[in-house]
Amino acid sequence: MRSVDNQDSGETGNDTLFSLFGVPRMRGYLDACGGDPVVALELYRWNTRISGAFWETLSHLEIVLRNVLAKRLAVRHAAAGRAGSWLDDPSRELDHRARREITEARQRVNRKGKTASDGQILSELSFGFWRFLLARRYATTLWPDLARGFPVAPTRARTVVEQPVTRLHEFRNRLAHHERIWNQPLKERHDDIMALLGFVRGDLPDWVAEECRVSAVLVTCPIERPYP
Repeated sequence: MRSVDNQDSGETGNDTLFSLFGVPRMRGYLDACGGDPVVALELYRWNTRISGAFWETLSHLEIVLRNVLAKRLAVRHAAAGRAGSWLDDPSRELDHRARREITEARQRVNRKGKTASDGQILSELSFGFWRFLLARRYATTLWPDLARGFPVAPTRARTVVEQPVTRLHEFRNRLAHHERIWNQPLKERHDDIMALLGFVRGDLPDWVAEECRVSAVLVTCPIERPYP
């Protein structure tokens, strides 16, 4: 491993790296590696590699989920004979949180000097927005229509889709904040992604898996992880 010299401060190369990345942040890595700073830094690098691999694969799911749910809501809106867009929520079916997120998304589009079309607004909505559309509060309103977006799911039970989406939303937040994921059940999160893709279309997991690096990177972890 290349060292970073810091002769003026008297710090060793590893000390400098720990200081740059944040000593409290690196403490968990050091503890997991028996106090060995070289292995701890390699684990830190590996955490970045596996995070990047998950971002690539999770991005496919995020876009598919967004488009599937948005399409079903648009079809539902049209079938009810409602004017405008489902994003306008003319029947006030969405909760306060969802309406606020749509308003904020529309404002962000406007600040960028773009036309606030449905497509532009959809692209500004967070993964969490779509997660909460699957919540129990919508079990008897939105879900019967949203369920049609997952024709290959084993059942039409709402929780079959909601539970893995919830786990992945929380996992995505860890990725977004560059947190440790080496100590998470990574194979299970990978399985969640592939299962959800498969609920939408049977051959979609295979297509995504062709370029997915997660499995290959998993086996290169420099320590024995708490999960397989």
